[in-house]
Amino acid sequence: MRLQTLTFDDWLEHSFGREVRFQQAPWYLDAEHDWWDPPPDEAVSYLTRLFEDPEPALLGFADSQIAQGLTYLVNTNAGGDNQWLCSPDVSVDDRVRCVASIAALFAKLFEPRCAPRLSHLSEADTTALNGVCYMWWDAFPSLALPEDPALPTLHARALHTMERILQLKSIACQESALHGLGHWQRDYSEKVIHIVDGFCESHSAADPRLSAYPQSARCGCVL
Repeated sequence: MRLQTLTFDDWLEHSFGREVRFQQAPWYLDAEHDWWDPPPDEAVSYLTRLFEDPEPALLGFADSQIAQGLTYLVNTNAGGDNQWLCSPDVSVDDRVRCVASIAALFAKLFEPRCAPRLSHLSEADTTALNGVCYMWWDAFPSLALPEDPALPTLHARALHTMERILQLKSIACQESALHGLGHWQRDYSEKVIHIVDGFCESHSAADPRLSAYPQSARCGCVL
């Protein structure tokens, strides 16, 4: 069923209240399932509200449910890219605010809940949220189409958001930001190099497990 008129609370339950099926594919890959298909401006509004203040919104959901729900909502390999963020029907200010709110999601959700482990090294004893955190910028939907005059503004905000996430104390969050910057290096090499070099200068005593990854990001050599 196509769901177009969910309240915010109903949307949370729809997205995060599902059983996590460890021996089967997640519910959103079922041949027949309900899917959220709101107007783009409502989608961006709900995502922004969740990202800016995730703690009360996600209270009562297990980390595994949160990881599954976030994957359903923003991973283009899960539900497909619904083009909410790149829709011209949504104001540029609202789209920029949504991208900026990702920094709050990392600070308030991923930083306290992710284990201090590195996903690119396949370290064990992670939490359900580590993988979502690591792949965030890999899987996140398109922010703007090539002909969109707001593309430079939105991409600049995304790079600034990654830079903010790099300042968190969580090694998992730092790795995620570096991973994202590594993928953006091809199109924004000068800016990425500036951000990564700044991180290295201000984190000279960083966890040695992360010592080589900034250089991988700097040259765009991340997987």
